[in-house]
Amino acid sequence: MRRTASLVALWALVFFAGVRLAPSVEVAQWKDLFNGKDLTGWVNVNTDPDTWSVRDGMLICKGTPIGVMRSERQYENFLLHVEWMHLEPGGNSGVFIWSAAVPGENRLPDGVEVQMLELDWPKLHIRDGVTPPIAYVHGELFGVGGVQTLPDNPRGTRSKSIENRCLPRGQWNTYDVVAVDGVVKLSVNGKFVNG
Repeated sequence: MRRTASLVALWALVFFAGVRLAPSVEVAQWKDLFNGKDLTGWVNVNTDPDTWSVRDGMLICKGTPIGVMRSERQYENFLLHVEWMHLEPGGNSGVFIWSAAVPGENRLPDGVEVQMLELDWPKLHIRDGVTPPIAYVHGELFGVGGVQTLPDNPRGTRSKSIENRCLPRGQWNTYDVVAVDGVVKLSVNGKFVNG
């Protein structure tokens, strides 16, 4: 899988909805996961040190070598707001939720991926004369590393978006992920399209 440069402005906010922590109870609140300055609060799981960086208040992924970072803290029930864009044709990225802290036998963690492919990705990945469906590009939800899901809008084991709302490279996209009690819903650029 090819990963190319992408920007993820993790003005990522997580809203805690019933986070289970003992013994004290945490009040639901928005929390910035990215401080806009450095990688404080993030753990390098399997990434080359210069794959991820911060520039002009944005989290930058150069795409090679492939790698995963995670927040220091794990979350169970939450709302996640992510603003992202790809800079090159065919860029490939994603956000993992409910994932293991470290990858198992695979290079990616076991969990659920919220796909972030650039719109040219299908044209650049024709196999045996078959172009992958555009549905694969914008916000598919799917299990990784053996994690099983029950998709609302199935394309095999994946849940595809009902409408293509992603903008092309060089333009900002917004994902709002609602992940509560084992159910995931995804809004792309202001409209819920998947779950």
